Amino acid sequence: MVGLRLSLKQRYSVLLCFAVGAIIVHFSRNRLAARRMSRVDGLRANSSQFTLGGEPFRILGGSIHYFRVPRAYWEDRLLKMKACGLNTLTTYVPWNLHEPERGVFDFEDQLDLEAYLRLAGRLGLWVILRPGPYICGEWDLGGLPSWLLRDPDMKLRTTYPSFTDAVDSFFNQVIKRVVPLQYSEGGPIIAVQVENEYGSYAKDGEYMPFIKEALLSRGVTELLLTSDNKEGLQRGGVKGALETINFQRLNPNDIKYLDGIQPQKPKMVMEFWSGWFDLWGELHHVFPAEDMVAVVTEILRLDMSINLYMFHGGTNFGFMSGAFAVGMPAAKLMVTSYDYDAPLSEAGDYTTKYRLLRDVFSRYHAQPLPDPPSHRETTAYQPVVIQQHLSLWDSLHFTDKPLKSERPVNMENLPVNNNNGQSYGYTLYETPITSEGTLNSKNNVRDRALVFVGKHFVGVLDFDTQELAVPDGKGKRTLSLLVENCGRVNYGNTLDEQRKGLVGDIEFNKRPLRDFIIRSLEMKPAFVDSLCRSGHWASMRQQPTFPAFFQGKLHVSGSPKDTFIKLPGWSKGVVFVNGKNLGRYWSIGPQQTLYVPGPWLHRGDNQVVVFEEQETDGRIQFSGGGEYGMTVDVQ
Repeated sequence: MVGLRLSLKQRYSVLLCFAVGAIIVHFSRNRLAARRMSRVDGLRANSSQFTLGGEPFRILGGSIHYFRVPRAYWEDRLLKMKACGLNTLTTYVPWNLHEPERGVFDFEDQLDLEAYLRLAGRLGLWVILRPGPYICGEWDLGGLPSWLLRDPDMKLRTTYPSFTDAVDSFFNQVIKRVVPLQYSEGGPIIAVQVENEYGSYAKDGEYMPFIKEALLSRGVTELLLTSDNKEGLQRGGVKGALETINFQRLNPNDIKYLDGIQPQKPKMVMEFWSGWFDLWGELHHVFPAEDMVAVVTEILRLDMSINLYMFHGGTNFGFMSGAFAVGMPAAKLMVTSYDYDAPLSEAGDYTTKYRLLRDVFSRYHAQPLPDPPSHRETTAYQPVVIQQHLSLWDSLHFTDKPLKSERPVNMENLPVNNNNGQSYGYTLYETPITSEGTLNSKNNVRDRALVFVGKHFVGVLDFDTQELAVPDGKGKRTLSLLVENCGRVNYGNTLDEQRKGLVGDIEFNKRPLRDFIIRSLEMKPAFVDSLCRSGHWASMRQQPTFPAFFQGKLHVSGSPKDTFIKLPGWSKGVVFVNGKNLGRYWSIGPQQTLYVPGPWLHRGDNQVVVFEEQETDGRIQFSGGGEYGMTVDVQ
């Protein structure tokens, strides 16, 4: 360079820096290469015992789903897992969250899968990845995105071209993110599961080979697994993948069967169900700690590997809880909490199960286990008094442009969200009537409709109630049906029939209704934010008209702590705190509280918005712990 002159000493310094830099780069490359060379031998299933890095290895696993736990708590939960004596994390990957609209992908913030897996590796945990595309998991449609159902001929979990094209597009995004995190690349992933419990579905013999090839062709090189219950083992496997079994009560004949179909292979319980899920209107399921630990102890005595499903369940935040099929179209609806009676509670607290398991797993370690992280404090804040309300009818101008349609249109086929349809929440159908009469749903309401005439509540249509009497009135009136998607079935043979809203004609006086105005009420953050910034709210001195939104302020004076919302004077609805959807509540129970993570609060005033369908006492109460209702032992 012109004007730049270096002394001999300066030149020597520059050359020395270059030389040292080259040595460091060379050393780093060699060390990385050596690390990869030393990791050629990943998890192997070549004999009756797993090996990892050429050494005998027993998988002591636990399931924690990153999408059910606030990101601020990922490390806390994983450290508690490691301190319990587990060595492997398992997690599903929810397609419907990562691709909410076709071709629109989200792997940021709460959905940063790579960050979660790297964190596990940094904390000394191995990973078994379960990328689906179907995950079950008591999750809406088993994790499949609802826009797939816009195709009237869709055949989910088969080689139907429209489905496999969508799977290819999703896998193109997710697999490229996890391939560099495989064991052979120096990462924590030691195995990858091919689909999930396909033996209980098994509609297409070419499907599992397709999913297996979709993983391999994108660079997955670690051990492949499948996961099924005893009955599913007969049809759920795929050549080249180790079959594993799922159960809660150990039946020696099931283990013999697994040994018989793949002799001289390691035996693993991929899902040992540590508790069970809950359904609205039923009791809270528990699996007694002593019973659970007895089964775990026996599994380990038989030299099997194990994965606790769940180790920590977390929460079905938002509208993501699934449903349990009890015949078509009826379903029982999953609650918001995914506490699961797991070793770590919904809020990540230690339980009797945790302490007993830690004692058991400590016997399988040569070194003392690390100390468990300190207990996180929860609190019961002072009640919030509702200050304002806004009726549903006054909120409609904040929704997208309504659709005018001669016939009802189901939620997924509405022209919203860039023509991806509506996935979750409520849909409002309105049409004129001119007389009294009988309204018949023809079993086409999915899942539950509040019925109004002239904005006056008439009754509810659902799976059980399919007829309502509509009273007489003067002249032309508006019949309104606010239809809620209460959660799509996540397991079984009815996945293709999980369209929501009005899925066919409804009749009034035995004639199909026509000329609808349809509004999507998905209650996304932007909608809730627009509501809160509007000047349309009324004081509680004025009698509210239901359904309605209610607003109050939770004041936090110190450092925010976890808490639980209780709504004993309310009926059914959804709660939003600082714009985040905590999930559904329903007075029929069993769940009595909604989990509020401390990191979602801040010092000062926190905005609480409740959408309530039918009644309120105007107060939001808080509890220092989760309350899940009367219990029943899992059978």
